[in-house]
This record gives sequence, structure tokens and C-alpha cells, in this order.
Amino acid sequence: MSLLSSGVITILLLIVSNVLMTFAWYGHLKLQSMGVTTNWPLITVILFSWGIAFFEYLCMVPANRIGYIENGGTFSLMQLKVVQEVISLSVFTIFVVLFFKGEALHWNHFVAFLLLVGAVFFAFLDSK
Repeated sequence: MSLLSSGVITILLLIVSNVLMTFAWYGHLKLQSMGVTTNWPLITVILFSWGIAFFEYLCMVPANRIGYIENGGTFSLMQLKVVQEVISLSVFTIFVVLFFKGEALHWNHFVAFLLLVGAVFFAFLDSK
């Protein structure tokens, strides 16, 4: 047995994937506010984001393959998706708090996270 299980490898790859995707989707907004991409044509911003997304896919696709139960992984397809969404929203929240100081977390965001924890619980609940 390897040092890292397929579940741990999957989650680590999903975290890296979601960090990259968050930067691809929203990083250009921060770069624009810093004046870096202000004068870039939209197509250049899109190509820049696609370049980042390429590396995101280098993590996301293997994460799904390694983690999928029919490939010897730990997770069903539904579980993979729920885990990915929770990671995605967690990474996004950290990104917003760190890079977009004007965005604040409010009570309803914390309730939403609690509901996500519930989603994970129910996705992993044995329904048989």
C-alpha cells in the first residue's frame, strides 16, 4: 500500500486544481485592480485564464480518475462532485478574504458553509 491513499491524493489534487481555477476565473480581476491587466484586451485576459486553466486540468482530471471508485479510488461520482464543490467554495472564500479586502464574510456565508458540511454528510451517508 502506498504512503498516500487514493482519497488523500484525490483531495490534494482537487485543492491544487481549485486554487488554479480560482486564479483563472477571478485572479484577473485582482490583477486589473492592481493595474496589471487594465489595458489588456478581453481576448488576452481570456487566453491568460485559459493558460492557468490548462494546469488546473492537469490536476482535476487525474484527481477524478484516481478518486473514482470504479478506478480503485475512494469516492463515488456523487461524492467526488460534492467534495470538489466544498473544496471549490472553501478555496474561493480564502481567496476573497486574502486578495479582495473589500469583500466581507457575513453570517449567511457561515450558514451556507454549515449547509455544505451537511451536504458532505449526506453524500457520504450509506443509502443502502
